[in-house]
This record gives sequence, C-alpha cells and structure tokens, in this order.
Amino acid sequence: MPSPYDQQIEDLLTEYRTARERAVDTHRRINEIEATATAPRRSVKVTVGAQGQVTALEFPTSAYRTMAPKELSKVIVSTLEKARAKALEQVMETALGPLPGGLTPAALARGDIDPRALIPEDVRMPDAVRAYIERGLGATKAGGRE
Repeated sequence: MPSPYDQQIEDLLTEYRTARERAVDTHRRINEIEATATAPRRSVKVTVGAQGQVTALEFPTSAYRTMAPKELSKVIVSTLEKARAKALEQVMETALGPLPGGLTPAALARGDIDPRALIPEDVRMPDAVRAYIERGLGATKAGGRE
C-alpha cells in the first residue's frame, strides 16, 4: 500500500527532473552565445564566445592600414573588451532570466545592485510550514500538538 508521502516524493522528483532539464537547456544556450563588436571607422571587428574567447578577428575595411601599431593595438583591445562585455551580458541574462523590479543581470554583474536588497532576510512561508520547522511534525497553528 502506498504511503501518504508517495505523491509528495513523486512531485519532488518531477520538480527535480524539470529543474535539471532547464539547467541543461540553459547550459546549451550559454554555449551558443556569441557577441560581436566593431570599432569606429570599422577598422576592427571582434567576435567572442560565451567565455570571452576570441572566435573571429576581422579587418572589414582597409582603415587599419593607416593606423600606427600602438593605435591599432588599442583599438583591438578596446573592441575586444566591448565584445566580451556584450557576451557577459547575454550569459547573465540567459543564466538568470528576468529579475524582479525591472533589474537587469548586467547591473547585478557590474555590482550596481546590492543583492541583499533583492532577497529578504526573513523567508515568507505558510504558517503550517513555519510551525513544522519550529516545533516538528504534528504541530498545529495554535502552537500545540495534534
């Protein structure tokens, strides 16, 4: 004969499987991320992957030919950093999804937001759950035992 907890166990296993599938899907979507940035005058174009690795470095015009080596180096580095910032923003949005209050994952990653302001210190829960945590199985709302 099934115990009264069998359905709860099945529900928990279903939640676990669903969460696992979401995590696998999120991982796949993160690995597919690419971000591209183009320098002014279209002298340099850089594409990076989700971890910031360079996947393409292009010179779409001949503008780079008139640049001094030091200037070209600075343009490449700054364009690379822009592409990496774009990729990081996409990764954060993919991993975290929408945040409460219109906050963005990029603002969270930059440290513009104090996470303690987003997550309350006291956890809200039903009275029955709080009673169980405080007094154990069989506690009633009034604080006694059933």
